[in-house]
Amino acid sequence: MKIKFLPFFLTIIFLTIFFVFYKSLQTSNIYTPKTNLEKNIPLFTADIFDSNKKISSEDIFKDNIYYLLNIWASWCAPCREEHIFLMDLSKSKKIEIIGLNYKDKIDNAKKFLNDFKSPYKIIISDLDGTLSIELGAYGVPESYLIYNKKILKKVVGPISTNSFSAINKLIK
Repeated sequence: MKIKFLPFFLTIIFLTIFFVFYKSLQTSNIYTPKTNLEKNIPLFTADIFDSNKKISSEDIFKDNIYYLLNIWASWCAPCREEHIFLMDLSKSKKIEIIGLNYKDKIDNAKKFLNDFKSPYKIIISDLDGTLSIELGAYGVPESYLIYNKKILKKVVGPISTNSFSAINKLIK
């Protein structure tokens, strides 16, 4: 009797383990934080890129002007992909682009800007990544469309044709 029960018991255990693994494969493990739109940008003071001067968020972001805060780095391959969209946006008089250089070496960032040109009105440095964390970023590149010191839209990853169109619709 014990010998006949053993295959049945092993089959039940195998099916249970198979079911658990199968269900875990169908569940996404990608963490995407909630985007709090209409959230005020945090107050901060940061170093101006390639300078010993500091600047506050209150000096950067004024009312009734659209800003695109773009978090980028020279070592970031997707940042190179989105750069053409940033250059197009920088030609618009309706929006100002602020760069936030993330955990980058100054010389590498300068070379990146010399090679691709700068779409940024001002660039601030985030050498240790704390400012990006305060903003709610969890990777590079990320961009925030800001109006009246409120985040209207967050673009996770590189700006693409779709997000470029969405930004243009919002600023018109």
